[in-house]
Amino acid sequence: MLDSAAPPGSVPPPGSAADARNDLPHGIVRTAGVRLQRLIGEIVVDLGYATRERVESAVESARRHGRPTGEVLVGEGVLTADQLARVLAERFGVDYVDLSEFRVDQAAIHLVPAETARSFESLPVGFLPDGTLLLATADPANVVVRDDIAMLTQRPVHPLVASRDELVALIAKVARLDEVAEAHESGPVETGPEEILLGDGREADDAPVVKLVHSIVAEAIEVGASDVHFTPEGREMRVHYRIDGVLAPSSTIPGGLVRGVVSRLKIMAALDISERRRPQDGRLTMELGTRSVDVRVVTLPLVEGEAAVLRILDHGGGVIDLAGLGLIEHDERRLRAALAQPYGAVLVTGPTGSGKTTTLYGALGTLNTIERSILTIEDPVEYRIDGIRQMQVNERAGVTFAAGLRSMVRADPDVIMVGEIRDRETAQIAIEAALTGHLLLSTLHTRDAATAIPRLIDMGIEPFLVASAVDCVVAQRLARTLCANCKEQVELSPELLLEAGFDADEPLFCFGPRGCGRCGGTGYRGRVALFEVMAVSEEIRSLVMRSASGDAIAEAAATNGMRCLRDDGLDKVRAGLTSLAEVARVAGSQ
Repeated sequence: MLDSAAPPGSVPPPGSAADARNDLPHGIVRTAGVRLQRLIGEIVVDLGYATRERVESAVESARRHGRPTGEVLVGEGVLTADQLARVLAERFGVDYVDLSEFRVDQAAIHLVPAETARSFESLPVGFLPDGTLLLATADPANVVVRDDIAMLTQRPVHPLVASRDELVALIAKVARLDEVAEAHESGPVETGPEEILLGDGREADDAPVVKLVHSIVAEAIEVGASDVHFTPEGREMRVHYRIDGVLAPSSTIPGGLVRGVVSRLKIMAALDISERRRPQDGRLTMELGTRSVDVRVVTLPLVEGEAAVLRILDHGGGVIDLAGLGLIEHDERRLRAALAQPYGAVLVTGPTGSGKTTTLYGALGTLNTIERSILTIEDPVEYRIDGIRQMQVNERAGVTFAAGLRSMVRADPDVIMVGEIRDRETAQIAIEAALTGHLLLSTLHTRDAATAIPRLIDMGIEPFLVASAVDCVVAQRLARTLCANCKEQVELSPELLLEAGFDADEPLFCFGPRGCGRCGGTGYRGRVALFEVMAVSEEIRSLVMRSASGDAIAEAAATNGMRCLRDDGLDKVRAGLTSLAEVARVAGSQ
């Protein structure tokens, strides 16, 4: 058989990166590290990708037409592009990278211009712990390209063979992100007068920094991240994305770019880049194609340097209807009954990032009719809804939740939504509004539905006012959804269920995470909400009047038919939506 897919010449083992090969990231398949004195067709057969007869036929066709063997093997359907890359990796003793599973480092891909990467058919995709550059290439025999990129980046290179199709698609994506960055770079940037004459501003406007920052944010939006964390670590900076509620590593920003990246984020968010000793917060808007994305930026002066956290508010997701939130029929009926009242308070509780605002928007969608006047005050306005008048908190201008709510009450509303009850003044005005003919929707930070009542009393609201005003409290959490592509059936013993806090006399057959390319190896993709809905009965009102504890209120609510978060979570485990470990993580094990 003719090895016409490989140009002549020997490719040595990775060399300077050889000692780091045991630390290769997920998505990379190791090879022996030495070039095999065997033909491609033999390796195809040994790997079980095709029969010897099919390979011989393809090789003969390649000889006849003067085409590379690998190209013919793929063209005739004997191999996929991924399988060919795997074969070439074995042939040349170069590690293989599956770009569909490997997490590409944004700081690495911008070390080489997209046009250079396209001409070389090679792209840096990450770093080894010792700083060696991981270089994905479609042609492992081209030593010259590897040497050129090592000289260009001033780093040792560890080559990886990638599927040509995947590599071309990735380079095209990088080029598109560069175009987005350049478009933003040429546009106006809001800055304060104190920023104009600072050296940091020049550093922050360097093209590599601009492209890197915009690429990181664009990728975060593309993978569905809710937050991006820029954390200094030594001379470098680590970037993590919060995806489905869990932090995952993304990039490592080299020390030479760290200061410029933080300054660039500050300039984009109209913050003072000369101030590094106190926290700052601001906002920016990014246009990605037809999508408009608002980003909240917070900077923190840490011991090792300035950190930044970006909260991404993607308006492209749309508002979820109340029926699509994942409430069981019993709980949805209770919530709808409270929303059908002409006045009273409906509260949604839970920690930050638990989907409270999404639930409120779902409720507003139910109430949004031409007969009702609906006003909201939010920080920030996450979704703009036709037919609803929405107000943005602006503390610099004196528009706080309390001040805005006080004005809204005088504007003849039927329904008022307050983004969050944070202090006594806001709580007092909100409760009074609920008692004077308005339906009030708001959020509160408490661990469960029952403790929302004592929380309001602790804020200084009289028990009799709370008892009269509050009609329904919803507590919720977000649990990761099992990946539909790779979830596997598991059997949970009664002992394991008991250890997790669930009483059981027999095993539970459900599903658990495994991990695949589609879910990034986590076993989860997307999130599902867990709920508990507490309708405030007369018994509960009586307890509130006596300033009863949250536990006493929870016990009365359970007697009245309330299902707790963990009960709802167990039902969703049985339905194959999530795992028991995930329910225990977000709702507690006891």
